[in-house]
Amino acid sequence: MRILLSNDDGYQAPGLKALHDVMATIADTVVVAPDRDRSGASNSLTLEIPIRAATAENGFIRVDGTPTDCVHLAITGLLEQEPDMVVSGINAGANMGDDVLYSGTVAAATEGRFLGYPAIAVSMSSHTPQHFDTGARVAAMLVKRLCEQPIASDSILNVNVPDIPFDQLQGYAATRLGHRHKAEPVVKSEDPRGRPIYWVGPAGAEQDAGPGTDFYAVRNGFVSITPLQVDLTRHQALPDLAAWLEAGV
Repeated sequence: MRILLSNDDGYQAPGLKALHDVMATIADTVVVAPDRDRSGASNSLTLEIPIRAATAENGFIRVDGTPTDCVHLAITGLLEQEPDMVVSGINAGANMGDDVLYSGTVAAATEGRFLGYPAIAVSMSSHTPQHFDTGARVAAMLVKRLCEQPIASDSILNVNVPDIPFDQLQGYAATRLGHRHKAEPVVKSEDPRGRPIYWVGPAGAEQDAGPGTDFYAVRNGFVSITPLQVDLTRHQALPDLAAWLEAGV
């Protein structure tokens, strides 16, 4: 089995190294990752300027682009041999609820799924993780399980792991995405020349975070595994939308 690894924290991120060290024991791995932190890049592709790739001192391929660029390049021409699976992570910080819309970690997995491969995104619940090894072991177990019994071909597994020792995990939970309150306001400041600058504020606190959600599972020591679909169509709303259009357009 050949696994393509990527992330959004950059090719030097400790989470990526931890993931690679474990995955290399069960599969032929290749790493194609951004040359710097590209957190929050979502599914953006670089279209107006060329993208460069080079092999770094640690053997990983670094790309001056987004996580989506990395996976797209890897699968559509950069690598001589295409992978069997894409695993993205391990992210420093959870990607739960609304986070998945912005996450470069999830986006790298999504691009793998777009291009026809099973894909997993793995994140730790802490922004300063102490237990990347837990996340790496969880990822390896899920990869083995996917090989034994594949899931629906249109699904991406979004995995969030509590930042605790592996033997303290309470188990694995199939979850849905929760929901956050509105994001905190932007932080306004000034540059050295007195011109206004803005920092995006932190994400909102948990709102819809009860039993069954990813927030609830991780908070209670479980690995949260949420199946995501690429198709964003709200199918149940189609009949109402058609009737709405017929009534007044």
